Amino acid sequence: MAGRRTNLALLVALFLALVTGGLAFGVGTGWSRWATVAHGAVGFVILLLSPWKSAIARRGLARRRPDKVASLSLSVGVVAALVFGILHSSGIAQAIGPLTAMQLHVGFALLSLPVAVWHVMKRPVRLHRTDLGRRQTLRAGAVAAGGLAVVGAGELAFQAGGLRGADRRATGSYEQGSFAPDQMPVTQWLNDPVLALDPGEWRLTVGARVLNLDELLSYDDRLEATIDCTGGWYARQEWQGVWLSRLLAPTAGARSIEVMSLTGYGRLFPLRDLDHLLIATGVGGRPLSEGHGFPARLVAPSRRGFWWVKWLDRISLTERPWWLASPFPLT
Repeated sequence: MAGRRTNLALLVALFLALVTGGLAFGVGTGWSRWATVAHGAVGFVILLLSPWKSAIARRGLARRRPDKVASLSLSVGVVAALVFGILHSSGIAQAIGPLTAMQLHVGFALLSLPVAVWHVMKRPVRLHRTDLGRRQTLRAGAVAAGGLAVVGAGELAFQAGGLRGADRRATGSYEQGSFAPDQMPVTQWLNDPVLALDPGEWRLTVGARVLNLDELLSYDDRLEATIDCTGGWYARQEWQGVWLSRLLAPTAGARSIEVMSLTGYGRLFPLRDLDHLLIATGVGGRPLSEGHGFPARLVAPSRRGFWWVKWLDRISLTERPWWLASPFPLT
C-alpha cells in the first residue's frame, strides 16, 4: 500500500475511532453495542495498517527532522490507547494502579488528539480522485471486514479462554457491586471531590420548592436501575427516593431540566425525561453513603453514570434546549 494512501487510511481510521469511541463512551442504551463493536473494529484496522505505517515511520526517522519527538509522541499515544483498550475489552487487566484500563485508554486517546491534529496540519494528506475508485473502495472494504473479523475472533477467544471480557456489558463495562452498594465503586467526574454534608443543614431546591432531607424521606418510590460508569464498570441496584415528576411539573416554555450538584457540576436533560428521573436518598434499603451522593443523588436510567448527578443542590426547568449543552461535562 502506497505511503500516501496508508496515511490517508490511518487518518480516516483515527477519525472513525474518535466518533465511535465518543458514541460508545456516552450512550447507555442497548444500541451502544453497535458503537462498541464499530470502535473495536476500527481499532483493529489501525493495527492491520501498522506494518505499512512502520515502514513509512522508519524512513522518516532516518532523516533529520525537528518534529521527530511530536511524531513519536503520537505513535506512543495511539499504541498505548490500543493496548489499554485491548486489556479492558479482554478483561486481562481492568485496573492499573489507581486508574482503570478504560480510563487509561480514553486518556491516551485524548492526549493523542491534539498531536494528531498538529500532524495533519503539518503534513496534510491530499485526496486524489483515484482514492475513491472501485479498486480502492474494495481495498477499504476488505480492511474494514478484516477489523470486524478480528473483533469476532476476539470475542470467541474470550469465551474459549474463560476471560472476563466475555461477560462485559454492551457498553464494554464489567459488573461490580450489583445489589451490594458497599462494593460499588466510588467515582465522580474529573475534579469533583467527595462531599461530607450535614443532613440537618442540607436543602434541595426543586423548582419553587425548598425541601429538607426529612421531607424527601417521607417518599418511598423505588426503582431497580443500572448505573453504567464510563470508567468501565456497572452495577444494578434498587434505589429508593422520590420521582422527580412528583415535585416538579412542566411549565409553559420549559424545554429542559437542569440538575445541579453542590460541587458546581450539572447536566441538562430533555423535558421528556421528567417522568423517568428519580431523586434517590437510599440504595439497597439503606441511606446513600457520602461517596455515592448522600444526602441525595439523581438516578437516570438508560444514561451513563456521568448523568447521575450526586450531592444534589438544585433542580429547575429552563428554556435552554438540552442539546445545546456539551455531550460530556468539561470539568
